[in-house]
Amino acid sequence: MNRKKKWIINGIGLSLLLGGCMNMDNANGNGVDEKKNTQAEVKAQYARVQDYKGEGYTLINGKENDKIAEENREEVEKAVKDFFLKKYKTDVEVHNIVGNEDGATVYVESKGRLHFYTYAVVPIDTNQKKVRTSEVMSVEGQVENAIRGSLYAHLYKKEFQKLDQYFEKITSEGKVTGKRIEAIQNVEGSGYMTPYYFVSTFNHDDQIKPVYDLYLNDPDISDSELKEKFDYNSFKLENLKINVSLFMKKNGADPNKEIFEKISSDLESLEGIPNGTYSFFLNDNKVSVESSEGIKGNSLKRAYPDYIVNEIGKR
Repeated sequence: MNRKKKWIINGIGLSLLLGGCMNMDNANGNGVDEKKNTQAEVKAQYARVQDYKGEGYTLINGKENDKIAEENREEVEKAVKDFFLKKYKTDVEVHNIVGNEDGATVYVESKGRLHFYTYAVVPIDTNQKKVRTSEVMSVEGQVENAIRGSLYAHLYKKEFQKLDQYFEKITSEGKVTGKRIEAIQNVEGSGYMTPYYFVSTFNHDDQIKPVYDLYLNDPDISDSELKEKFDYNSFKLENLKINVSLFMKKNGADPNKEIFEKISSDLESLEGIPNGTYSFFLNDNKVSVESSEGIKGNSLKRAYPDYIVNEIGKR
């Protein structure tokens, strides 16, 4: 397995591994006692979304490297900041460092004009307990996607502000909520993000590529020059993916179908929000502490192939 593939695997959440053997009550002849223990373990694996800040988040086989990275935290932080400044001309703030099988995953937030969350990987020689700061890398396409998504948000500033206002209104009604900002900072790293959604784009997105190239060549370029490079007339809805994930606010509440259908309809018909392709998940109140994932078997969803498409007022 090549190194980049291993980084990708190490970055995948562990939610698919959780709860797979929860009904083996009598497998060892322990009956009720074992069932009680198992239920306690399951409960400990999840936290209320309002409480979760990323505590307990882990990556596969990362315990030892987590310790090594923490012992060399100042060195790791400097290497990552230098990496982003040199390769992406972006100042970043380091929020969290999590050990993985072959190194440490470092979660950062951009500072300045464009706003996004992402991560880099610092390899570690576990046997020699040596951090290889000269070999910092990013997963292919991860940071690029984060910058492209934040450029969309920058170009469509008014539309994204209206989308944020919609979610703030919905959550103020007290039935649904989003993730804490601390969880986003510490363990998410999915590009342009808010407590309610994140934006994703594609490498073959021909509309944003000229803007991306122009920005990376000169991060101080004016907004008007960036907008001139964006071809509004050929904008493809499928190239802007807005991935929405909300949670029931009440502890123990199952996802509410009526609320789900209302928000789905709103995202399809609201004027003034970003034109694009939306996925929407409404989850119960819990997230996995190990993976930060909130999507489960009882989640209600509109996603592939049944995306929500908003093209009201499409240019």
